[in-house]
Amino acid sequence: MKENYESPFVKSLEKLYHDRDRAALAKLRRGLGKKEGTPEMCRYVARFLPDDAKQYVIERYFLIASLFALHPEPAARGVSLGKVFRAMVEKSPSVEKRFEHLLSVDAEDLGGHLRQAVSLAKSKGVHVDFHQLFDDLGKWNYSDRRVQLRWARDFWGYEKELTENNNETESKGDVQ
Repeated sequence: MKENYESPFVKSLEKLYHDRDRAALAKLRRGLGKKEGTPEMCRYVARFLPDDAKQYVIERYFLIASLFALHPEPAARGVSLGKVFRAMVEKSPSVEKRFEHLLSVDAEDLGGHLRQAVSLAKSKGVHVDFHQLFDDLGKWNYSDRRVQLRWARDFWGYEKELTENNNETESKGDVQ
């Protein structure tokens, strides 16, 4: 994903949140668990769909809209779901198993797992970057599994960061 990329679709969802349009967000939340959304969601989603959109693309738009409505608080840009889970594991170690399972899910089953993940993030007070998630879902089925690998690196990479930081601190202590 390009740095500072903002999806016009996600920006339109964020506008609903900033405008405090609770009715619109409620309509979008009703689409949770429905791959093709609901008719009342179309007003917020349909104009962003590409003309020749394949079914999985349509499902991605409706999924992101319903997930956003579930947990619309703004998040920093460039935060992958791996970093979201990393923030949550610090509050609950059992989260790691959920994350491992999420990495292995096929695109057809991803919606339910993401609904659980976003719901958990909301309960832990951890925000989701829906611009990043929207972009990542568009690449979920790539054969090189680049999204899953980046999420894994963002989740487990913190151990490497901590080790490096501790080594730097120890070596600085030796110099003084």
